[in-house]
Amino acid sequence: MSGDFTPDQKRYLEGFMSGMQSARAARGLGPLGGAGGGGSAAPAGPDKEHAEAQGRTVAGGGKLVDQEKWKQAEHPFDAYARFKQQAGAGTYPKPEDNFRWRYHGLFYVAPAQDSYMCRLRIPNGILKAWQFEGTADLAERLGGGYSHVTTRANLQIREISAENAPLLLEGLADLGLTAKGSGADNIRNVTGSAAAGIDPLELLDTRPHARAWHHHILNDRSLYGLPRKFNVAFDGAGSIATLEDTNDIGFQAVEIGEGASFEGAAIEAGIWYRLALGGITGHHDLARDTGIVAAPSDAVAVADAIVRVFIANGDRTNRVKARLKYVLDAWGFDKFLAAVEEKLGRRLIRVGGEFVKPRPVYDRLAHIGVHRQIQPGLNWVGVALPVGKLTAAQMRVLAAISSQCGDGDIRLTVWQNLLISGVPDAKVDDVLANLKACGLSAETSILRAGLIACTGATGCKFGAAHTKEDALAIAAHCDERLALETPVNIHLTGCHHSCAQHYIGDLGLIGAKVPVNEEGDTVPGYHLLVGGGYGVDGAMARDFQENIRAEDAPALVEKVLRTWQVHRSSPEESFVAFARRHEIAELKALVDTMGEAA
Repeated sequence: MSGDFTPDQKRYLEGFMSGMQSARAARGLGPLGGAGGGGSAAPAGPDKEHAEAQGRTVAGGGKLVDQEKWKQAEHPFDAYARFKQQAGAGTYPKPEDNFRWRYHGLFYVAPAQDSYMCRLRIPNGILKAWQFEGTADLAERLGGGYSHVTTRANLQIREISAENAPLLLEGLADLGLTAKGSGADNIRNVTGSAAAGIDPLELLDTRPHARAWHHHILNDRSLYGLPRKFNVAFDGAGSIATLEDTNDIGFQAVEIGEGASFEGAAIEAGIWYRLALGGITGHHDLARDTGIVAAPSDAVAVADAIVRVFIANGDRTNRVKARLKYVLDAWGFDKFLAAVEEKLGRRLIRVGGEFVKPRPVYDRLAHIGVHRQIQPGLNWVGVALPVGKLTAAQMRVLAAISSQCGDGDIRLTVWQNLLISGVPDAKVDDVLANLKACGLSAETSILRAGLIACTGATGCKFGAAHTKEDALAIAAHCDERLALETPVNIHLTGCHHSCAQHYIGDLGLIGAKVPVNEEGDTVPGYHLLVGGGYGVDGAMARDFQENIRAEDAPALVEKVLRTWQVHRSSPEESFVAFARRHEIAELKALVDTMGEAA
């Protein structure tokens, strides 16, 4: 037993190992580490760091949450055979197994749907056309025949029966894809710049770094079973925002000018990653700049050390407080970064802001339409998807377009759409015509281009409103009545988990059960927030109006946007700038007046 542990911690760990041995024996497995079943050995193997963190929690008087106990009793990666037995019997999981199967990318989403949802892992959001086509086949044969593009540049397949769940996971593996670790207490899909490697504006191609981190995670079991989920993003400072500041770790490409130094040593001028930490918009926080820069080749090592400090010190007693933000809040950045440096065994490089050149400005419409690539004569085509939904038939057409008219890549974005890249000038018209033939387009209204919606109550038990359907209703209503010249993002999320990141929308709507009488009856609806943003405009949206019935939301959104159009200081004033220069009471008065005038 390590001398680093107190007697209480040692007793806990001995009991923990004894319990693990008993659980393994009950499943017909041998003792851990191949040793005798005495149960007194210190934790070992890939789960060692997690067992030690649990031990310190209990020895300090904390009570582990159920999810931590479920991990102790049976690691999800040790339970695949039992999962297949359940599937063969057509049985859906109880809560503890629902948690475990999320390690394999499967979410039982009852009562919204009596079926599984599968979330993939697609590093940097890029997959090959043949993989996209194969995924369409799996969705049609084993699921509901459609997929959703998510706000992590990922794909979800829904309506998967218990019997079909293993077939789908194994079918993904046959395509060279995986869903491993895409749910529960794990590092989620790795995002990167959507137009990485083809964007004339970008400072850095994020694809190799996102891919390296993806494979680092997949091949190290010790990086699974964190205190809570964890998000990492790589932004190359290109045209399309990656929203890296909404992640636990955001690597932001920056250019360091001449003359910078750290601890007496000159820092090479050029492109580095700036490190931002602690983003979690559902908890009212964007990632904050640490002052640290890392060479792109060093990003994986830095991320690994950060995650391991979180593994050791994240809260395992309270799921609400179990994210990296709360370690940073409790410790402060200096203490946390010192622990990261201790884990790395070296100092991290710090650079003053005066040596960091301004980053290129995002184009808020670059994810839609035809855009020139850095490669002469080639273009990317941003395809508009109605709140991220694609039928299997449409997926096959998109795969064929990419293969025959593009470079064979399908690039998913955090804006719930996709890009077809490498399209020669001479084939752009063919791409547009084929998109139209399958019910899609590279053109859409400014409002629809910035419309984001999570699955909502249609497919999620937490959803208080039907977000995707209501988002389309808002778009249909407003497009008939408003002509927008400036981009506006409207985010609809079904619950406090904020999967659609309502706090960073120009307008954000969060699902709510709206009371309609004194008896306590409710109907689906929303609370409305205004003035959120990301990047240079980063800030949390402010509460504007509560308890809006879903059917009333389109008219209210119209009134708010019309108020902006009438009262903005100039045609160039963005909605976020307009909203932030008014107090909420003042803004409400303007909207009410607009309603009366209308």
